[in-house]
Amino acid sequence: MSAWLVLIVSGLLETVWAVALNASRGFSRLVPSLLFAVALLLSMGGLAYAMRSIPIGTGYAVWVGIGAVGTALYGMFFLHEPATAARLICLALIVGGVVGLKFLH
Repeated sequence: MSAWLVLIVSGLLETVWAVALNASRGFSRLVPSLLFAVALLLSMGGLAYAMRSIPIGTGYAVWVGIGAVGTALYGMFFLHEPATAARLICLALIVGGVVGLKFLH
């Protein structure tokens, strides 16, 4: 499987574990806590796999960028966090950086 595809899926799983961590309420709720643990393991495992062929700086930055943007968008769409123009521009800059790192690899 392509290291880049695994890296993208792992970044999306970072969003899942971040959301599950919030929903676990400090690990006091069982199902979100279990979802957090599974998504974290899969996300980290995928990152480790991808870094076999993608440089660490590029791989980690892309992984974090995908997770950060995904988590922020989740917060805006589902938790009614502010979706101001400034926040959206900043997220677009992160996406631009992730895309740039992919094409410069």
